[in-house]
Amino acid sequence: MSGESPRTARNETPLERADRNFAELLQELRVTQTGVQILFAFLLTLAFTPRFAALDSYQRGMYVGTLLLSVVAAVLLTAPAALHRTLFQQGAKARIVAVSSRLARLGLAVLALALTCSVSLVVDVVHGRPEGLAAGAFTLLVCAGLWGLLPHLVRRGLSGRPPEQPAATHPGRRVRHR
Repeated sequence: MSGESPRTARNETPLERADRNFAELLQELRVTQTGVQILFAFLLTLAFTPRFAALDSYQRGMYVGTLLLSVVAAVLLTAPAALHRTLFQQGAKARIVAVSSRLARLGLAVLALALTCSVSLVVDVVHGRPEGLAAGAFTLLVCAGLWGLLPHLVRRGLSGRPPEQPAATHPGRRVRHR
């Protein structure tokens, strides 16, 4: 067996694992990409509405900053596809997965800022500056909590368990595998 690649707990080679990880990453990016595209389209239309001329300099700055953040988020979240396409069949799948994962994490962080700024801007225009700042802070806290803190807490709960080990089941209950 000296010429074979080592297998993981899922009985897959490192290349099979990289393929699976990249497919899972692309599926995750499809979900976030829709949100980024909707946000970006919304922001593009704002500048062409009659009410846009009434924005003060803070709101215009917030608008431009939010627009740029949404562009950067879109670029970061689509970069894995471009990276894969550029390095296709170059024997770099594991590296592509590692870099793409970092790009996705950074893209989510920038997306959280874009969402925060867009909520802050809209609430500022509708209700005023203090409410806008509060709504933006709340949005940032929700994103940080669900996208940052929650995964950290789940990971901490997994410590001590071997990887790929299913969660504990209730005694006497049969687990059905599909």
